[in-house]
Amino acid sequence: MESRVCKATLAGGCFWCMERPFEKLDGVLEVVSGYTGGHKDNPTYEEVSSGMTGHLEAVQVTFDPSKISYVQILDLFWKQIDPTDSGGQFVDRGGQYGTAIFYHTEEQKVLAEKSKAELEKSGRYKRPVVTEIREASTFYGAEQYHQGYHKKNPIQYRSYRSSSGRDQYLEEIWGKK
Repeated sequence: MESRVCKATLAGGCFWCMERPFEKLDGVLEVVSGYTGGHKDNPTYEEVSSGMTGHLEAVQVTFDPSKISYVQILDLFWKQIDPTDSGGQFVDRGGQYGTAIFYHTEEQKVLAEKSKAELEKSGRYKRPVVTEIREASTFYGAEQYHQGYHKKNPIQYRSYRSSSGRDQYLEEIWGKK
């Protein structure tokens, strides 16, 4: 029997910081950094980072649902971001660094809405959860030098991640890993 493959598209600010956590999950087959949600076809990094394309930096996670569920993907997503920040993520400011879940099916939409509602009810955050749930649109893979950045440039990646405030915030909200 052939196994099905599914996609999850998630915007969580800097896509470099979103790739690595998902790559570690059993059942994840591929994680691609890219751009989605905007109005410009085939945008470049420079265009997206200018904030003029409407796109968000995002990752597209290809996974085997017989090994990992979409709910497990969402659970990890929430633990990588500040879902209460409407102005970007950590040191990266602007709409292009906002958070969103882009659903590919009605089932994903329902699960994403349920997951968000549960997070809002949890009392973990003092401010409202503003992460959008949007229908998936064309996903444009980022330039090759952005793919697997943490592997190609480990020192720069660790330095950026450490100085961005992301790790400190996540530890404060979720505790040590």
